[in-house]
Amino acid sequence: MKFFKRFYIGLIFTFLYAPILILMVFSFNDSKSRGRWGGFTLKWYADLLQDREIMSALYYTILIALLSAAIATLIGTVAAIGIHGMNRFIRGAIINITYLPVLNPDIVTGISLMMLFVFVKMERGFLSLLLAHITFNIPYVIFSVMPKLKQMDKHLYEAALDLGAGPLYAYRKVILPEIMPGVVTGMILAFTLSIDDFVISYFTAGAGVSNLSIIIHSMARRGINPTINALSTLMFTAVLILLLIVNKRAGNGYDKKTKNNFEEEIAI
Repeated sequence: MKFFKRFYIGLIFTFLYAPILILMVFSFNDSKSRGRWGGFTLKWYADLLQDREIMSALYYTILIALLSAAIATLIGTVAAIGIHGMNRFIRGAIINITYLPVLNPDIVTGISLMMLFVFVKMERGFLSLLLAHITFNIPYVIFSVMPKLKQMDKHLYEAALDLGAGPLYAYRKVILPEIMPGVVTGMILAFTLSIDDFVISYFTAGAGVSNLSIIIHSMARRGINPTINALSTLMFTAVLILLLIVNKRAGNGYDKKTKNNFEEEIAI
């Protein structure tokens, strides 16, 4: 029975990561063919740095992802704290409404945002793309922070106020450290969703502003350039390193907190 469990888990991970592994291997393939190995080379990485179209798209992709993730995290964290403090009926209604953008098809969201920008006569470009990414990222941040707020002792904030802390100081020194894992998770999720998005970006981006998903979609019509394999490898490696660092820091913080609690219990 244990063998079949391990085999089943291994099969799932194979289906998940085998395509990424193949992509990374073929980013070093000397041949343009995606089905034949022509030898080891780094020329696609060199060509990547010289491709102005891809580098421009990469610049806008990273910039939009960083800005939208930071702004959405700020708005989403404040919104989650506010929703958590509401009474049960209103909180449930707002949470259900917040689910709508998550469940809504991307094409509906993209067309709706495009029509909104046309209605307010906003020229589509960098700002419209940024606002669109902030909009669809906020719900994911809210749902990342809400579980941490539910796990937190509801009397911590009141205790901080009773000890003389101001409201903002109490939120910054008491509430925020408790929900920080959820905030970081929401920011990383928003960052990756922004990089990955195509449909909403396609409808809200304007002339002169394109992200990687739009560029790759246009390339697919005439054949994927092997430099995309190199770019995807670098991005996957960067995100993997980021996740390892975040998990390491979270683990160290948890171990330190557990150790402090244990020492306090011994002292008592």
